[in-house]
Amino acid sequence: MHTDNEQLKTANRDMTKTENLPNFDQFSHSFAPDLNRFLIWLCKDPDLAADVGQETWLRAWKSWHKLRDAKAAKQWVLTIARREFYRFLDKRRDYHMTLEDAIISNPQHFVTQDESHNDDVREALWKLDDEYREPLALQVLMGHTTEEIAEIMGMKQGAILTRLFRARKKLQIELIKDNEFIGPRSNNVTPIK
Repeated sequence: MHTDNEQLKTANRDMTKTENLPNFDQFSHSFAPDLNRFLIWLCKDPDLAADVGQETWLRAWKSWHKLRDAKAAKQWVLTIARREFYRFLDKRRDYHMTLEDAIISNPQHFVTQDESHNDDVREALWKLDDEYREPLALQVLMGHTTEEIAEIMGMKQGAILTRLFRARKKLQIELIKDNEFIGPRSNNVTPIK
């Protein structure tokens, strides 16, 4: 009988905990703007933030009954969101794309502000040696950090930083070399050699 009383007390305690929890719908509607701001800051991409937000709310809804303290609900949901974002990064890290596939699937990432120079930039990029083109493409086109690039390429981060610096310099020299005969005011003038 002593064990029955303990079970009854535990059940009553659990009931009062769930009674103190706010309604999930009310909580999610009131906290959604804050979560969205946090995810946009974390993801740096509104579309990705929306996807991570949906997964976050789904996980929170499934586990709402496990929440013990109503005061911790906001921090609990933020923790779920952060973990969901890192899950997404882990999935993305396993997927690698060649530079050619990246150009075909995301041509907008290769567009500069002045579209008259797009072909020049692409051509100069292709003239770079693979050892310089690959880390530059991984950083600029695919958004990887230098730490991630080092991991992908199996190198140290310092070596990647050096290659990125040299790649930018070589790209800059190549673009200047291609346009050295054309002045800023001369539109489509054939260079005199």
